[in-house]
Amino acid sequence: MQTYFAENIDVAVIGAGHAGVEAALASARLGAKTVCFTINLDWVGNMPCNPSIGGTAKGHLVREIDALGGEMGKAADANTLQSRMLNRGKGPAVHSLRAQIDRRDYSAYMKHTLEKQENLLVRQAEIINLEKVDDLWQLTTALGAVFTAKSVVLATGTFLKGKIFVGEVNYEGGPDGTFAATKLSESLLKLNLPLRRFKTGTPARVLKSSIDFSRLEEQNGDEQTVPFSFETKTAPQNIVSCHISYTNDKTKEVILNNIHRSPLYGGVIEGVGPRYCPSIEDKIVRFADKERHQLFIEPCGKNTEEMYLQGMSSSLPEEVQLKFYRTIEGLEDVKIMRPAYAIEYDCIDPIALFPTLEVKGHSGLFGAGQFNGSSGYEEAAAQGLVAGINAAKLAKGEELFHLSRSGSYIGTLIDDLVTKGCADPYRMMTSRSEYRLILRQNNADERLTPLGYELGLISEERYLKFKDTLNIKNAEIERLENTYASPTDAINEMLMKKGTAPLKAGVSMADLIRRPQLSITDILPFDKNHPILSEELLDKVETEIKYSGYIKRQLASVKEMHRMENTKLSVDTPYNEIDGLRLEAKEKLSKVKPLSIGQAMGISGVSPADISVLIIWLSKKGH
Repeated sequence: MQTYFAENIDVAVIGAGHAGVEAALASARLGAKTVCFTINLDWVGNMPCNPSIGGTAKGHLVREIDALGGEMGKAADANTLQSRMLNRGKGPAVHSLRAQIDRRDYSAYMKHTLEKQENLLVRQAEIINLEKVDDLWQLTTALGAVFTAKSVVLATGTFLKGKIFVGEVNYEGGPDGTFAATKLSESLLKLNLPLRRFKTGTPARVLKSSIDFSRLEEQNGDEQTVPFSFETKTAPQNIVSCHISYTNDKTKEVILNNIHRSPLYGGVIEGVGPRYCPSIEDKIVRFADKERHQLFIEPCGKNTEEMYLQGMSSSLPEEVQLKFYRTIEGLEDVKIMRPAYAIEYDCIDPIALFPTLEVKGHSGLFGAGQFNGSSGYEEAAAQGLVAGINAAKLAKGEELFHLSRSGSYIGTLIDDLVTKGCADPYRMMTSRSEYRLILRQNNADERLTPLGYELGLISEERYLKFKDTLNIKNAEIERLENTYASPTDAINEMLMKKGTAPLKAGVSMADLIRRPQLSITDILPFDKNHPILSEELLDKVETEIKYSGYIKRQLASVKEMHRMENTKLSVDTPYNEIDGLRLEAKEKLSKVKPLSIGQAMGISGVSPADISVLIIWLSKKGH
């Protein structure tokens, strides 16, 4: 193939999905000359699976991305169809925002955002070769253009050697009828990257007019919606409804009668599928005693009649899909517009990455998103943001950064991936964080906006506004701690109605808020000096007062974790030569190459006794 030199750049981002978008924007916003390559410019920021952003734990990630200066939250707010806060019946640690999104408008928003960004060029091209030449990375496109870059972010999604499966039919391809990136895998293998195969899937899209909505359970959005972005001034409006239905015995019968035609069970698919988002045939087999499975019928956009059947992904033949979909109430006459399919793709073993998301042994090469073994738009965007920041920092000769698991869900996500690895596509969940009470979505700005400002992704104006809001919140908490309620007839009547003991003596307003039966809104009518605060600020004030005891204990644990994280380990630490370490610990530590004692503590197979040996060894070395 005839090649020609195209351009010298600072950062090359391969892929323009959710990881690539955030990586390219972060890099360019930090002043690095950036090019973002995508196989098809019309699918920038595509949502090839569910048309939604957020959800349990994922909403936390979106809030943190926004707090650091990323784009996903703003894009979601601008294109919301319906908004709901999940888990309201549980504690504040697990409250998570989820929004239905117009997928084509979201894609257009992201494409235009990239196009307008200074220092950034979006270019339609397939990268077919990647190699290190001297101190620079050399990228070659399918048309023969050659770029050199100081840093490269691999954000290939499900395109890398992608293969589509529908029943007995399979072919090379990417999501939504796009081309697969087949040749790039070969050059990555030449770099000795530890690639493996993962699999994911998506359900059919069906015609809205073929659904009998009168037989479905309607699911409306919240009356009072909350935006993802801390900068969104007007909360999104609900303009659509979603609906719920269920599988039944007939659905189960059709699937089991045709299970031999599923490539998942016929041994055709090599890749490992997601544990927490299985296909419907996988659910039927794995949970054989379950009478029914829930599915959500969700609109894909304002200007389309396509409806998404969440919970019903499949790789069964098209005619079987139609047959089992039509066993479901409300879908008896349903018409398929796009059949369900499974997709298999190459990704890296994330243990080959540092917490900075740089590939070990390959300076300037970073991974993000599904390339790193994760699943989900939000997980991808979070990693893309970190990879993009560090790619720009490396290109500029600055020290790389990483987020701690004690300070963010993003840090937890990355720490899990690079320390523990993943046997199947990784999904973020609130249960994965041991610090979830202090890592709430409503305080993501307090945890991460100062860091975003320090990095250069948060403007001076936004930072000053954030500090003003923080001062108002802290002043209100202090005021409530020092404002007392007397045992009046009115307040005692309210307390008894709420099922809690009346006052016999004065107590602080804060102590009243700490009572499990009461909320801050119950107390405010009896507080004449209460200032007018936003719903979000009230929520923060109430949470911090009500859970102050638990928060203090968790902060003490964080302090200890920070001590461990600040106890640095060199990537060249000779674990095999350290007496007292068990053989398994030596092997795991040598493979992961942890950057701190804190990271070493999270490695599977490294015991507390091994950590003690490491600490003693460090102290003897004068560290």
